[in-house]
Amino acid sequence: MTVRILLVDDHKMFRQALCNLLQSEVDLQVVGQSGDGLEVLNLARATAPDLVCMDINLPGLSGVAATRDLLALFPKLKVVALSAHFEKRHVQDMLNAGALGYVTKTEASDELLHAIRSVCQGRRYLCPEVAPRFFGERSAQQLPTVLTATALGRREEQVLKRVAEGLTSVQIADQMNIAPSTVEVHRRNIMRKLNLHSVAELTRYVLSRSAPAD
Repeated sequence: MTVRILLVDDHKMFRQALCNLLQSEVDLQVVGQSGDGLEVLNLARATAPDLVCMDINLPGLSGVAATRDLLALFPKLKVVALSAHFEKRHVQDMLNAGALGYVTKTEASDELLHAIRSVCQGRRYLCPEVAPRFFGERSAQQLPTVLTATALGRREEQVLKRVAEGLTSVQIADQMNIAPSTVEVHRRNIMRKLNLHSVAELTRYVLSRSAPAD
């Protein structure tokens, strides 16, 4: 299935470069572009996108406000934030507005593609530049405390954190120097112990408990 994408960024040359990148993928189609937050709602009505790549800093209306307004009208629409900012507060603002992914502009090539595909599969995605800052060093310490009652092993905790960061089983396997099939076993065991039934539920579980508050 082709994913219809609305691309919103106020830097025209950067937006065009992203458009070229997305259009080069056989399963992605850019159906509209805008550089103004106030145009986003009307453009979404006209183009019926499946997903919006949304810059945070926009003239007219901020990306946070535009995301909130879009999802109020089109609750099934998916939003991936695109920003020069990697601070936790910016990430949190966009996630609170309803975005499912966050990619910094310095990583907006392959990472944007990963984000789009992860979000379309119902998963959150934070790019590598953002994820460690968002979860912070505290998360690795918090997980054993939060999950004590479930008796997760050390490897399962490591897999759980990476799943919440949006990594695939192959990526997790590469990072942990284990086989992808072993990652899948860990994921099944984690979901069984936590009584969760999908990767989306697993991701929401970790995000809701390990994200530090402002």
